[in-house]
Amino acid sequence: MSDLVFRAATHADLPAIVTMLVDDSLGATRESVDDPAYTAAFASIDADPRNELVVADRAGEVIGTMQLTYIPGLSHRGGERLHIEAVRIRADQRGRGLGREMIQWAVDRARERGCRLVQLTTDKRRVDAHRFYASLGFTASHEGMKLRL
Repeated sequence: MSDLVFRAATHADLPAIVTMLVDDSLGATRESVDDPAYTAAFASIDADPRNELVVADRAGEVIGTMQLTYIPGLSHRGGERLHIEAVRIRADQRGRGLGREMIQWAVDRARERGCRLVQLTTDKRRVDAHRFYASLGFTASHEGMKLRL
């Protein structure tokens, strides 16, 4: 049995979460630990019942994070879907199966909620992430599009 606990993030967890966002080859180019915008973003996520900012906690240390967004829709016979975003594991904890445990926890949560689909996007440059998600049963069934504003 794992000693890993998944729980809702608190404002006190924000520095650890932002550090994980910055400690990433792509995040390093767009994130900054000194940006006050994270506080407002956290408050917005925390106030939205369709969003959950989750942390993986081991012995009081935040070692992983992800954002879960529940999206209602008409397609899939009116089924709700879970979108998983901003998945990170702290650098010194990678390669230990924590990401697999974290994603499985999110998928189980979606099932419990009655979601009909779990979706996520991952940057095309993250080839290792593509293999990881495929090993969990995710398929690259759609081509994602983004427009930076």
